[in-house]
Amino acid sequence: MGENAARLYNEREKRVADIIELRRPDRVPIIPHFNFFPATYAGVTVAELMYDPDKIGESYWRVLQDFEPDMIENPYGKLMGPVLDALDCKQARWPGRNLPANVPFQFIEQEYMKAEEFDAFLSDPSDFIVRQLWPRIFGALKGLEKLPPLHNVISYSVGMGTAFGSPEVAEALDALRRVSEESIKAVTYMRSFAQMSKEKGFPMDSDSMTQAPFDLLADFFRGSRGIMLDMYRRPEILLKACEKVLPFLLERALLPARASGNPRVMIPLHKGTDGSLSREQYLRFYWPTLRELMLALIKEGMVPCPFFEGEYTSRLDIIKDMPPGKACYKFESMDMAKAREVLGDGIALRGGVPVSLLVTSTPDRVREHVKRLIETVGKRGGLIIDVSTNLNDARPENVRALFDAAREYGVY
Repeated sequence: MGENAARLYNEREKRVADIIELRRPDRVPIIPHFNFFPATYAGVTVAELMYDPDKIGESYWRVLQDFEPDMIENPYGKLMGPVLDALDCKQARWPGRNLPANVPFQFIEQEYMKAEEFDAFLSDPSDFIVRQLWPRIFGALKGLEKLPPLHNVISYSVGMGTAFGSPEVAEALDALRRVSEESIKAVTYMRSFAQMSKEKGFPMDSDSMTQAPFDLLADFFRGSRGIMLDMYRRPEILLKACEKVLPFLLERALLPARASGNPRVMIPLHKGTDGSLSREQYLRFYWPTLRELMLALIKEGMVPCPFFEGEYTSRLDIIKDMPPGKACYKFESMDMAKAREVLGDGIALRGGVPVSLLVTSTPDRVREHVKRLIETVGKRGGLIIDVSTNLNDARPENVRALFDAAREYGVY
C-alpha cells in the first residue's frame, strides 16, 4: 500500500469510527451503496455484472475513482449468476436467466416450510434445511430429499452405505460440486478485490451480514402470510423458533467479521415496519431476539449496523435501548431530525437522502437537501450520509451533486 493510499484508508476508517463512537470527525462521511449503478454509469448491463467478473471490476473501479466514497461494498457479491444457474434456484429471478438484462435480481417469497413442519425444524434445523428446504428452493438439489435423516448417517456401517446410494442423491451431489466450483471463483474475486481496495485506500463498509431471527423465519421459511398466522395460531412455537435460530445468526455474523477484522455487521431488517406488526407484536416477537443479537455482537467487540427498511417512526422509542457509541442505525424512510430527537446522541445515524430525489430531481435540489440534512441532523456529529436504498436508477449528475454537497457542507 502506497503512503497516500494508507493515509486515505486510515482517515476513512477513523472518520466512520468517530461517528459511531460519538466523537466529532473531520467531516461527515458519505457511504452510499452503488449496487448496480456502475452498470448504467459504465454502459454495461445488470446481467453482465451478475456473470462477468471483468465487467464488474472495470465498472466498479470507474465509479470509485470518480466519486471516492468513504467506504465501499464488495461488488463481487453480485457474481451470483453462475451459482444460481448451477443450483437451478427457484427462490429468485435474475437478469441473464429469467429477467430482462437491466432488471436487478428479485427474491421470490413463499411458504417454503409448512406450519406442521415446525416440530421437525425445531428438532434438527440442519437436517430440515438440507433434506426439505433445499430440494424445494433449488431444482438441482431435489435429489437430497431422498437422503435419510442426517442424524442417522454416522459411519459406513450406520447409514452411510445407503444414504448416497440413489441416482437422485448422486445427481444432487454433482450439482453441489458445480456450485462449489462457481462459488470458489466468486470468493476468489471477492478476496482479491478486498485486498486491492485496501491498497487503493478504500475500507470495506462491512464484511459480515446477518438477520433478525423473525426475519429469517419470515423471509426463507414461512413467508409473510405464514408468519402472520403463526403469531395468532402458534405464538409459543414461533417464539421458540426465533430463539432456536438466534445462535446460528450470531455465528453467521461473527465468523466473517473475525476473519476480516472488520467489526461492522450489517443487519437488513424486513418485517418489523410500522405497517407490518402492531406495537405489541413487535415487542413480543421481533425486538427481543433482535436486541439480544445486537447486544451479543457488541459483547464480542462488533458494531451492529441494522438497516431499518420501510417506515419505523413508531419504533424509535423501542430501538433506542442500545449502549451509547456501540451501534449505527440506517433508515430507509425516516424523518432524520425526528430520529435524532427520540434516539438522542447515543446512536450514530445513517441515511437521510431519498433515492427518489436522485432518480427524479435536479442537482440543485440534491445539494439543498444534503445541506439541510447536515445542518439539522449532523451539526454535532453522529451522521453518515447515505441513500435510502441503493443507487441503481440514480442520475449520474445527481450522484455527483450528492458527493459534492456532502464534502462542501459536511466539514466541521
